[in-house]
Amino acid sequence: MLIFVGRNRRLIMVDLAENSNNSNDSDGFESAAVKAVAELVGRAERAGASDVHLQMCGVGEARAQVAFRLNGLMAPVDEFPAAMAGRVFGRIKYLARLKTYQDSLPQDGRIAKEDIDAAHDVRVATYPTVTGEKIVLRFFPEAAQSLDELGYQSEPRAVLENFLKSQSGLLLLTGPAGSGKTTTIYSCLRHLAQSGGRHIITVEDPVEQVLPGIMQTEVNEARGLTFATAARHLMRQDPQVLAIGEIRDEETARIAVRAALTGHLVISTLHAGSCSGVLERLLAMCPDRYAVVAALALVFNQRLIRRLCAECAGKGCGDCLETGYKNRLPISEWARMDDALRARVRETGASVFQPAKPLAAAGKVLLKENLTNAAELERVLGS
Repeated sequence: MLIFVGRNRRLIMVDLAENSNNSNDSDGFESAAVKAVAELVGRAERAGASDVHLQMCGVGEARAQVAFRLNGLMAPVDEFPAAMAGRVFGRIKYLARLKTYQDSLPQDGRIAKEDIDAAHDVRVATYPTVTGEKIVLRFFPEAAQSLDELGYQSEPRAVLENFLKSQSGLLLLTGPAGSGKTTTIYSCLRHLAQSGGRHIITVEDPVEQVLPGIMQTEVNEARGLTFATAARHLMRQDPQVLAIGEIRDEETARIAVRAALTGHLVISTLHAGSCSGVLERLLAMCPDRYAVVAALALVFNQRLIRRLCAECAGKGCGDCLETGYKNRLPISEWARMDDALRARVRETGASVFQPAKPLAAAGKVLLKENLTNAAELERVLGS
């Protein structure tokens, strides 16, 4: 099986299911499905994909379209023919210990890398659509990277490292989906664990990496273990550092604020487009402005920018699969809450909570160093 990627970023998979065309019985199809899934996962990993999307298209003689997410963008792949699509979906659900017959309700599972001879564990999420079932495979990174390995510029890296020396306060990471927030949290936790001396507890949905020396809890809403429930009970486990995967509701927001005010270092994410937007959302969920402003120490807003391929300088080559880009770099803006700013926010509102340097400034640094191009900055940040 070969993969070719054209300049139009369309990925073409050749002979993905060639074995199915040579099989005339059920056992042959099942054997072909086993091999096809293993090859698909292997190809996706070698291409550097973060996710694989499989979408049933049509009822009856359904085929499955396949796409990889490469450097944040979807790259369409050919498709599994009708004869193989259902068996491939069944094989994936079997490996993830899901109900193979269930295609009308969402399911979530996980495939251990040992079960599929892969380099990474794989999260599996199924979802019913009007054209048939959709499956997304997400590759979990093997180990948390250091802040330096993530590629942060020196100033934002120093800002994060300085915050992690604090004994209390609330750090909120923000940015759109796929902007690296969870990866940054894991890097911060790794930094704290390596520093030693503090009891660190997390609440995650799901746990993507198991970190040595850290007590990790996975949310299970079906059994009543929500972010809020877990965080409320974990406060009785004597944490010094509490990491909450996401602040989604008022109760979780109140717990995070209260923990930060009572001598705990709290790290979480909250969806917003800007630093002032984070504060506005937090105040909407936790109306006690005095407590919120006192607890909040740092808001870190980031995006991921595709890096120009070092081999071809963006022209396209085999090393970057002809896209011109290979890997991504974070750019960030941040706003630190000090006593003077707290007084201003209490008096005038969240609008005064602004970053010292905007995202565009960090993007211009990458542009100046020839690490990306203007087209990529415009794609991510707009004109």
